[in-house]
Amino acid sequence: KTSLIGSSDTSYIMDYSKKLFLILLSCVALIISYNKVNSLSTTSVVGLNYGLLGDNLPSPSNVIKFYKSQNVAKIRIFEPNKDVLNALRGNREIGVTVGIKNEDLAALAANKDAVKSWFATNIDPYIADVKITFITVGNQAIPGDIYGPHVLPVIQSLTDLVKSRNLPISISTTVTTTSLAVLKPPSAGVLTPQARQQLVPVLWLLSQTSTPIFVNIYPYYFYASDPKNVPLEYANFNTDQIVVKDGALKYSNLFDAIFDAFLWAMEKEGVKGLPLVVSETGWPSAGNGGMTTPALQYTYIGNFVKHVASGKGTPKRPNSRIDGYIFETYNENQKPVGIYQHFGLYDPTETTPKYNKLY
Repeated sequence: KTSLIGSSDTSYIMDYSKKLFLILLSCVALIISYNKVNSLSTTSVVGLNYGLLGDNLPSPSNVIKFYKSQNVAKIRIFEPNKDVLNALRGNREIGVTVGIKNEDLAALAANKDAVKSWFATNIDPYIADVKITFITVGNQAIPGDIYGPHVLPVIQSLTDLVKSRNLPISISTTVTTTSLAVLKPPSAGVLTPQARQQLVPVLWLLSQTSTPIFVNIYPYYFYASDPKNVPLEYANFNTDQIVVKDGALKYSNLFDAIFDAFLWAMEKEGVKGLPLVVSETGWPSAGNGGMTTPALQYTYIGNFVKHVASGKGTPKRPNSRIDGYIFETYNENQKPVGIYQHFGLYDPTETTPKYNKLY
């Protein structure tokens, strides 16, 4: 069996594993429940993304047992996989965000009956004993010529459907930094022309019910693409020193700067106070030389969880909970070769997780 970690790194990583265990275990009291009130008294939650692009993954039933053993309170899946949803039956302590694949959006946008049929097939059978909290329409579909135009009508149809049935399921979509034409300094954050056209109507719809927009935030990519100008410590929460001053707002980590750039961009479109859920964030443990090591992954994930658990929020939205999902649970060996196979916190080929216990 080939390990992702060289033999010379084994003792080093074991020490990091123990440290991460202690850091994350100390946060358990703060990250095992969820509600919608923005305040310091609100418990923050760190969830996990659960991808299935691997031929060596544990069975869904074993994965759900594993989540329970780690006190994982919420997960995100990228499509309504029946095996996963069946494994979740009776485990209502785990909230589930279910995604709709981009490839399915055109057919759903064209016909409200198609949306009803999709819901009847993929959601209705599980409502009674699976805690489905969100449905996200597409993943990074906006901005885009192929999938972007279909997001709004599908969100509207699903929102009307769950409202008509008084179901406790919120409908949203997932975007990423490609929606921003400018994001530094954060106060200069502005949407691209195509994102304005496609995303702003979605934001207005979400704002009617204070439903969060889901945003993928990856400081790693900014660091990897420009390491000379993006300090590593700024990218992985590893400094308390101010790196960016933006008027009265001061930033010591890139995550907050990206988060706030989205807030500024939304405000410029007249959307203020809309909740933002971090649908994905993480750091690969291999695939790009010294920029992607288990130690760097440990540092980023551990510091992200501490940041969430602190309740500090961000400079623009202080003392406000951050809801987020770490990307991802397992390394997926059927993804493109390189970093994309190495975001997992756990290696499915090993009998023990890379970092022992997450929570």
